[in-house]
Amino acid sequence: MAEGWTRHLGGDIFYATSAGIEAHGKNPRAIAVMEEAGVNISGQKSTIVSQDMLRHVDIVVTVCGHADEQCPVLPPHVEKVHWPLTDPAKATGSEKEIMDEFRATREEVKRRVKSLLVLLTEKGDA
Repeated sequence: MAEGWTRHLGGDIFYATSAGIEAHGKNPRAIAVMEEAGVNISGQKSTIVSQDMLRHVDIVVTVCGHADEQCPVLPPHVEKVHWPLTDPAKATGSEKEIMDEFRATREEVKRRVKSLLVLLTEKGDA
């Protein structure tokens, strides 16, 4: 969701990619709730973070405690930001309750991405 929002809100000014310490498949619920908001993330894929990738980024955003704790050592030029988000894929209950968790996460991620983009633009990192 963060990659989708960054691409949607940041346009050509920012480059974003999803990567993690583990690669996860596409979550159809995440795709559906982002589509509700007018953002198509169906073509995105998560990859494994590599040292080569880290040489070419300015900022790494971790979105769960496990990723924050297991994040590889970053090069000195890379800033790390942690967003302690609840993983909606772990939600339980009825389909409506689970989808509501995905929607809540979508909106929280959107809010955080917007704030980060404003901050980076003000800092001149754009």
